[in-house]
Amino acid sequence: MRAKITYFVLAAVLVVYFVLVGSRGVMLIEQGTPVTVAFGVAVLVLPLIGFWFLWKTTVFARSADRLARELEAEGGLPVDELVRTPGGRIDRDSADAVFAKRRAETEESPDDWRSWFRLAVAYHDARDTARARKAMQRAIALHDGRPVRSRG
Repeated sequence: MRAKITYFVLAAVLVVYFVLVGSRGVMLIEQGTPVTVAFGVAVLVLPLIGFWFLWKTTVFARSADRLARELEAEGGLPVDELVRTPGGRIDRDSADAVFAKRRAETEESPDDWRSWFRLAVAYHDARDTARARKAMQRAIALHDGRPVRSRG
Protein backbone atom coordinates (compact mmCIF):
# COMPACT_ATOMS: atom_id res chain seq x y z
CA MET A 1 0.00 0.00 0.00
CA ARG A 2 2.89 2.32 0.80
CA ALA A 3 4.27 1.93 -2.75
CA LYS A 4 0.90 2.89 -4.25
CA ILE A 5 0.64 6.00 -2.11
CA THR A 6 4.19 7.00 -3.03
CA TYR A 7 3.44 6.40 -6.72
CA PHE A 8 0.30 8.52 -6.67
CA VAL A 9 1.96 11.34 -4.74
CA LEU A 10 4.89 11.41 -7.16
CA ALA A 11 2.53 11.22 -10.15
CA ALA A 12 0.53 14.17 -8.79
CA VAL A 13 3.72 16.17 -8.27
CA LEU A 14 4.78 15.36 -11.83
CA VAL A 15 1.43 16.46 -13.23
CA VAL A 16 1.71 19.78 -11.38
CA TYR A 17 5.23 20.17 -12.72
CA PHE A 18 4.09 19.38 -16.27
CA VAL A 19 1.31 21.98 -16.01
CA LEU A 20 3.74 24.62 -14.73
CA VAL A 21 6.28 23.88 -17.45
CA GLY A 22 3.52 23.83 -20.08
CA SER A 23 2.23 27.21 -18.93
CA ARG A 24 5.75 28.64 -19.29
CA GLY A 25 5.89 27.24 -22.81
CA VAL A 26 2.59 28.91 -23.66
CA MET A 27 3.84 32.21 -22.18
CA LEU A 28 6.94 32.00 -24.36
CA ILE A 29 4.85 31.34 -27.47
CA GLU A 30 2.60 34.29 -26.64
CA GLN A 31 5.65 36.60 -26.75
CA GLY A 32 5.53 36.11 -30.52
CA THR A 33 9.20 36.50 -31.43
CA PRO A 34 10.79 33.70 -33.45
CA VAL A 35 13.19 32.82 -30.62
CA THR A 36 10.56 32.71 -27.86
CA VAL A 37 8.15 30.75 -30.07
CA ALA A 38 10.87 28.19 -30.80
CA PHE A 39 11.73 27.93 -27.09
CA GLY A 40 8.05 27.76 -26.17
CA VAL A 41 7.43 24.86 -28.55
CA ALA A 42 10.53 23.10 -27.23
CA VAL A 43 9.36 23.62 -23.65
CA LEU A 44 5.89 22.24 -24.51
CA VAL A 45 7.41 19.03 -25.86
CA LEU A 46 8.83 18.12 -22.44
CA PRO A 47 5.48 17.89 -20.60
CA LEU A 48 3.99 15.96 -23.53
CA ILE A 49 6.76 13.38 -23.31
CA GLY A 50 6.35 13.33 -19.53
CA PHE A 51 2.59 12.77 -19.73
CA TRP A 52 3.12 9.97 -22.27
CA PHE A 53 5.74 8.30 -20.06
CA LEU A 54 3.57 8.65 -16.96
CA TRP A 55 0.57 7.19 -18.81
CA LYS A 56 2.55 4.20 -20.15
CA THR A 57 4.04 3.53 -16.71
CA THR A 58 0.62 3.71 -15.04
CA VAL A 59 -0.94 1.33 -17.58
CA PHE A 60 1.97 -1.09 -17.09
CA ALA A 61 1.71 -0.97 -13.29
CA ARG A 62 -2.07 -1.50 -13.36
CA SER A 63 -1.71 -4.44 -15.76
CA ALA A 64 1.00 -6.06 -13.63
CA ASP A 65 -1.15 -5.55 -10.53
CA ARG A 66 -4.13 -7.15 -12.30
CA LEU A 67 -2.02 -10.21 -13.13
CA ALA A 68 -0.72 -10.39 -9.56
CA ARG A 69 -4.26 -10.36 -8.17
CA GLU A 70 -5.34 -13.09 -10.60
CA LEU A 71 -2.30 -15.22 -9.82
CA GLU A 72 -2.89 -14.72 -6.09
CA ALA A 73 -6.51 -15.84 -6.47
CA GLU A 74 -5.23 -19.00 -8.19
CA GLY A 75 -2.67 -19.57 -5.44
CA GLY A 76 0.16 -19.25 -7.94
CA LEU A 77 2.12 -16.28 -6.66
CA PRO A 78 5.78 -17.11 -6.19
CA VAL A 79 6.66 -17.98 -2.62
CA ASP A 80 9.39 -15.83 -1.11
CA GLU A 81 12.13 -18.40 -0.64
CA LEU A 82 15.00 -15.94 -0.71
CA VAL A 83 17.71 -15.84 1.91
CA ARG A 84 18.22 -12.37 3.32
CA THR A 85 21.09 -10.67 5.08
CA PRO A 86 20.61 -9.48 8.67
CA GLY A 87 19.91 -6.02 7.20
CA GLY A 88 17.07 -7.45 5.07
CA ARG A 89 18.79 -7.35 1.68
CA ILE A 90 18.38 -10.30 -0.66
CA ASP A 91 21.37 -12.64 -0.80
CA ARG A 92 22.72 -12.62 -4.36
CA ASP A 93 23.38 -16.40 -4.50
CA SER A 94 19.86 -17.07 -3.25
CA ALA A 95 18.38 -14.76 -5.91
CA ASP A 96 20.46 -16.48 -8.60
CA ALA A 97 19.26 -19.92 -7.50
CA VAL A 98 15.60 -18.87 -7.55
CA PHE A 99 16.16 -17.16 -10.90
CA ALA A 100 17.58 -20.38 -12.41
CA LYS A 101 14.50 -22.27 -11.23
CA ARG A 102 12.13 -19.64 -12.68
CA ARG A 103 14.02 -19.53 -15.99
CA ALA A 104 13.78 -23.34 -16.31
CA GLU A 105 10.05 -23.13 -15.56
CA THR A 106 9.62 -20.50 -18.28
CA GLU A 107 11.62 -22.52 -20.79
CA GLU A 108 9.32 -25.49 -20.14
CA SER A 109 6.17 -23.36 -20.63
CA PRO A 110 7.11 -20.41 -22.87
CA ASP A 111 3.49 -19.56 -23.65
CA ASP A 112 2.30 -19.48 -20.03
CA TRP A 113 1.92 -15.94 -18.70
CA ARG A 114 2.18 -17.25 -15.14
CA SER A 115 5.72 -18.52 -15.64
CA TRP A 116 6.71 -15.19 -17.24
CA PHE A 117 5.21 -13.32 -14.29
CA ARG A 118 7.23 -15.41 -11.84
CA LEU A 119 10.36 -14.93 -13.99
CA ALA A 120 9.79 -11.16 -13.89
CA VAL A 121 9.68 -11.33 -10.10
CA ALA A 122 12.92 -13.34 -10.09
CA TYR A 123 14.59 -10.78 -12.37
CA HIS A 124 13.42 -8.03 -10.02
CA ASP A 125 14.80 -9.87 -7.00
CA ALA A 126 18.12 -10.27 -8.86
CA ARG A 127 18.09 -6.47 -9.40
CA ASP A 128 17.79 -6.75 -13.20
CA THR A 129 15.02 -4.19 -13.64
CA ALA A 130 15.19 -3.95 -17.43
CA ARG A 131 14.72 -7.68 -17.93
CA ALA A 132 12.11 -7.79 -15.18
CA ARG A 133 10.08 -5.19 -17.07
CA LYS A 134 10.44 -7.05 -20.39
CA ALA A 135 9.41 -10.34 -18.80
CA MET A 136 6.38 -8.66 -17.18
CA GLN A 137 5.44 -7.04 -20.51
CA ARG A 138 5.57 -10.49 -22.09
CA ALA A 139 3.41 -11.93 -19.29
CA ILE A 140 0.85 -9.15 -19.81
CA ALA A 141 0.80 -9.68 -23.58
CA LEU A 142 0.39 -13.45 -23.21
CA HIS A 143 -2.37 -12.99 -20.63
CA ASP A 144 -4.23 -10.50 -22.82
CA GLY A 145 -3.82 -12.64 -25.96
CA ARG A 146 -1.77 -10.00 -27.77
CA PRO A 147 1.09 -10.90 -30.10
CA VAL A 148 4.39 -11.30 -28.33
CA ARG A 149 7.59 -9.98 -29.82
CA SER A 150 10.35 -12.54 -30.04
CA ARG A 151 13.21 -12.21 -27.62
CA GLY A 152 16.58 -11.10 -28.79
